[in-house]
Amino acid sequence: MKKNAFTMIEIIIVIIIFGIIASIGANIVAKMYMNYIQSRTINYLQTQSDITLEQISKRLQYRIKSSTIARRGDIIRYLRSNEVDDTFDVVEWIGYSNEAMLAGNDKPGWSGFVDMDNAVTDKAASTLATPGSELSRAADIMNTLSYNRVNLVGERAALVFKNIKSNDPAAGFGWDGNGGNADYILKVARNGDEAFTVTGGMPGSIYEHYYLAHSAYAIVPVNTGNEIDFNLELRYNYQPWLKNTYKNAPKALLATHVNLFRIRQVGNTIRLKLCLHDNKAGGFGNYIVACKEEVVL
Repeated sequence: MKKNAFTMIEIIIVIIIFGIIASIGANIVAKMYMNYIQSRTINYLQTQSDITLEQISKRLQYRIKSSTIARRGDIIRYLRSNEVDDTFDVVEWIGYSNEAMLAGNDKPGWSGFVDMDNAVTDKAASTLATPGSELSRAADIMNTLSYNRVNLVGERAALVFKNIKSNDPAAGFGWDGNGGNADYILKVARNGDEAFTVTGGMPGSIYEHYYLAHSAYAIVPVNTGNEIDFNLELRYNYQPWLKNTYKNAPKALLATHVNLFRIRQVGNTIRLKLCLHDNKAGGFGNYIVACKEEVVL
């Protein structure tokens, strides 16, 4: 009886074919896995970029626009200045106390309005009437946000007239560490619920519209010893009108492994760009970089 069977050559050919198929399949699986890791890493970096830019933009949204500056060492320029380039690495601004403004019950915590015709508005007495305010509520919120540092008692809070603009950011807001100029920013305490006492002396002129502030903010790059990246920190809860600087302020880490952080002002619009990398976390020998941009009005 004749038996049919594979010859040795046929078996070898079959083994070779299966080897080729297995090799192709392994390459496909490896490629799919690599694409998955890269996509996951890019999604993570984009999410982290979104979160970081959101934290920055939310604070910039409530900035006193005329106070926003860029620093390069001891050199200070308004962010809107044409002189600001990529060598300016620190950005600072004074934020008005939006949460304190919303703190009132049936009226705002601070109205933003000085009644020029009110008898309480008196240069000699260093008082300003701000009808429609509930400054006791505003004080509570500011005290909480500043960790018991600013409570509208004494001179730690600042009142900034809206229409004041300086050509010298150092002199105008205290960015030079000398406490500012009373014509631009006033140190105030509450005098009841609807009036301020100006504790640092009245300026030569007063105006109807104002912002109330309890903190300045700074975005600061921090060297990590790695030539290709840096960390990004937020400095907060400091008062330049009291000669405080960002260097000794509380800090919060915003992002690590930052390749690029750029902030530009065009008119009243601020444009942010942030690039993060994965520090070769994917294990493929190359850095994966993701960039995001955001616009703040």
